[in-house]
Amino acid sequence: QKKIININTAAKEDLVRLPGIGPSLAEAVIEYRNTKGAFKDKEEIKSVRGIGPAKFERIKDYIKTE
Repeated sequence: QKKIININTAAKEDLVRLPGIGPSLAEAVIEYRNTKGAFKDKEEIKSVRGIGPAKFERIKDYIKTE
């Protein structure tokens, strides 16, 4: 069973468990969240620099926003 993480509350340690997300991208996600506020939907994570369509395809089944 895969673990679904909430990208609005996840700590860096949780984010780095996502496929293709390393420490610097995890920090970018947290920085985005701190600056822009909560992600309204999981597609919005593509606004984080370094997360494009291909990376989103790899992580979309492992993330949620609520």
